[in-house]
Amino acid sequence: MSSISVLRAGVARGGIELRQTLTTPNDLFAYFFPVVILLGAIFFMRDAHVPGTSFSLGASTLPSVLGMGLAFGGLLTVSQQLVVEREDGTLLRAKATPNGMTAYLIGKAVVVGGMTVLSMLLQLVPGLFLVSGLHVSATGWLTLAWLIPLAFLATMPIGAVIGSLFENPRNMGLVVLPIFGLVAISGIFYPISAMPGWVQGVGQIFPMYWLGLGMRSVFLPDSLAAVELTHSWRHLETFGVLAIWVVLGLTLAPAILRRMARRESGSAVAARRERALTTIGR
Repeated sequence: MSSISVLRAGVARGGIELRQTLTTPNDLFAYFFPVVILLGAIFFMRDAHVPGTSFSLGASTLPSVLGMGLAFGGLLTVSQQLVVEREDGTLLRAKATPNGMTAYLIGKAVVVGGMTVLSMLLQLVPGLFLVSGLHVSATGWLTLAWLIPLAFLATMPIGAVIGSLFENPRNMGLVVLPIFGLVAISGIFYPISAMPGWVQGVGQIFPMYWLGLGMRSVFLPDSLAAVELTHSWRHLETFGVLAIWVVLGLTLAPAILRRMARRESGSAVAARRERALTTIGR
């Protein structure tokens, strides 16, 4: 099968999954309930101000939340779906077809990317009515043009690696809690410049801080860069750190996923199902 055929198969698979997600109430609830919660938080923050300014903290937080959504789509959604579909045998069926794993991953990128962008729009459009002061300049649109693709490339491979390390969906809490910890120290809901120096250092290692910073640079006035570290939007550093994560993810993910796929078999899927039934029976 040629590369073009594999790409088409993956895109077609992703399109089917995307339509299924958009017509499944439980899936829609899982995507959109967090949107309602985040919009509620922004609403209650609208009258607070960024320290040292008269600018609304809610308006400053909304772009950060959009950046967090990009990170969650790549890290959490991909890893959770990979674990679930490993347990129910979807990965085994993909492995059994020529270039099936490649088409599977392309399809996953399509459905996760599509739902993440839709979730962003559902936060952004109502958010513009809740807070004021946001705008996008010509430079901001150019920033979005490289930031969003780089966000998916930086997070989805790492999400796939995380998902390949867990066989049981009930163990995903081991991933969720650390990621929410990163949210707390990444300047999403409160400026990272107000945190201790060592916390700032840890936060800047991971993509979430840089995605939040990049989104703030797109939607916030340039004067708000004064409350950021180094008092600038740091576009070059944002691109560089995300690029490092892209290289790291694309280097690790293929090898780890191939190793995981080699271990998949009918007996392995049956054993996981048996363990799941035993757990439910208890």
